[in-house]
Amino acid sequence: MKTFWSALRITLVLTFITGIAYPLAVTGFARVFYSGKAAGSFVESGGATVGSELIGQSFRAPRYFWGRPSAIGYNPLPSGGSNLSPVSLALQKQAADNTAAFLAANPGAAGRPVPAEMVFASASGLDPHITPEAALAQVERVAAARGFDSGREKELVSLVASLTERRDLGFLGENRVNVLKLNLSLDQNK
Repeated sequence: MKTFWSALRITLVLTFITGIAYPLAVTGFARVFYSGKAAGSFVESGGATVGSELIGQSFRAPRYFWGRPSAIGYNPLPSGGSNLSPVSLALQKQAADNTAAFLAANPGAAGRPVPAEMVFASASGLDPHITPEAALAQVERVAAARGFDSGREKELVSLVASLTERRDLGFLGENRVNVLKLNLSLDQNK
């Protein structure tokens, strides 16, 4: 019986520490030092919440920059990739279809390698970023769809450059552009 009471006390103490105290401490730390991200990094436009900086969205209209393909249709609940093997015929077909769709929509990108993030979904299926190169490969299409002349096309290049987020701490990750922020800026600058 003594063992039972000892085990019960240990269970209650560990439950309090790992189930209550630790989560509250981590949540409090995040709210103080990373308040925007801890609250979901919501993006507002025109007084309405239009998305989150942390979750990708589907943009397929020619007048918008496109983000990465998503194996889960940008639904955050089942977050994950396709889990297809690199030698999977289904993955090879998806890659070929995504490449063909990108080149058909962006004829100016023909003759150059299609950026990998425009061909393959991210591991989470929710990546909100693309590389600056992937954004620049779409400038011609977006400019044409919006009726921009060559001078305004240069403005798009400048917009991509101004919204490029640099590597974290100067060496972690890659330079990237948040597609939602880019498209919102594009709509605001019409």
